[in-house]
Amino acid sequence: MTRAQLLADDPIWLILIKAVALLLLGALATMAMIILERKIVARMQHRPGPNRVGPNGWFQSIADAIKLPFKEQIIPDTADRKVYFLAPIMSTIPAFLAFSVIPFGPEVSIFGERTVLQLVDLPVGVLVVLACSSMGVYGIVLAGWASGSPYPLLGGLRSAAQVISYEIAMGLSIVAVILYSGSLSTGDIVDKQASGWYFYLLIPSFLIYFVSMIGETNRAPFDLPEAESELVGGFHTEYSSMKFALFFLAEYVNMVIVSAFCTTLFLGGYMAPWPISLIDANYFNTGWWPLLWFFGKTWLFLFVFIWLRGTLPRLRYDQFMRLGWKILVPANLVWIVLVVALRAFRNQNEIPTSTILITGGIVLVVLIGVVFLLPERAPRTDGQAVPVTGGGYPVPPLDLKVPNKADLKPKVRRRREKAAVGAGVSSDAGSGAQKETEQ
Repeated sequence: MTRAQLLADDPIWLILIKAVALLLLGALATMAMIILERKIVARMQHRPGPNRVGPNGWFQSIADAIKLPFKEQIIPDTADRKVYFLAPIMSTIPAFLAFSVIPFGPEVSIFGERTVLQLVDLPVGVLVVLACSSMGVYGIVLAGWASGSPYPLLGGLRSAAQVISYEIAMGLSIVAVILYSGSLSTGDIVDKQASGWYFYLLIPSFLIYFVSMIGETNRAPFDLPEAESELVGGFHTEYSSMKFALFFLAEYVNMVIVSAFCTTLFLGGYMAPWPISLIDANYFNTGWWPLLWFFGKTWLFLFVFIWLRGTLPRLRYDQFMRLGWKILVPANLVWIVLVVALRAFRNQNEIPTSTILITGGIVLVVLIGVVFLLPERAPRTDGQAVPVTGGGYPVPPLDLKVPNKADLKPKVRRRREKAAVGAGVSSDAGSGAQKETEQ
């Protein structure tokens, strides 16, 4: 039986077990990610991490999960209450839905029932993951608008521009995978990588997807919708209690989703890595072993998420948009054209696929290097413009002359002098009268 036939034959109780397992996976992965991120970033920055709650601080996430629902809910008076309540839910639900099409393993037996470690196998599973990742951003945009505050609104607008920019780059990076696998089903894509992972066959697509998935999840150095140094807290500034926790639950679940999706597309999914695959591929790629390989690859990407947060500073918004529109999208389009041309050339000539792809990758890297080396257009200069420093603050001109103190007259003194002149009294007399009055 095929994968789709096995899943269609699942009884109701098995479907419920899988659904509950996916919900628990998202919640437990979030708790594990939070505590690991705190500890790893603390180790990278040479500072103590959480070390009070539980043995060596490992129960800190459990304490946070218990604390947040009982905190006071503060709702701004200017908030649109209906949208304000729905926004965190709209961010969380699509994140969990994307788990349904991810293949975690091959055919196994659960309580005597043959099935596949996957909830559903849709013929458009790739599009389902992309749709869920883009739908979650609507919650962020609506949260910024419904809060009735300027900082959340700016964060929501940033998120809208961000998802448009990097969703295009992410979608284009998957085109080459679809061309090679000939299918939009996530299960078929994994099966097609039995002869070779797309990680090294489609290196440009992998790199572009990796950058895009960081921008798609609003993580550092692309965490501009919630930039605390500029927007206090960004789109969730006015949120508290459980609604605040739902936003972070959605963020970490989305990190797990894009990492699992990257594993499915480029790292062979649940297939055993080298050199384990050389020992006995038939044994290590069957049963429950593939579940170990799948989560190992996924957690590797999650570690890179944490690594980037602990090392890279936040990009400026213009740098962020330039990276998406001027580098990732054009490079993606050039790479897709190369893949299509090389596949057509390979069909007519017997040339190994690896040789063609390596050559195309080298050409693409050279083109990107040429783009970086091209001089930028010189900005227009204004002779009367005030020179600014690197921080954007105006500095006084070099020929600045400080006026004498005698030439400086307060507004009050000038108004009184005018009043004295109008009354026929000289300015000196007016000044003397003022002094006598003050005495």
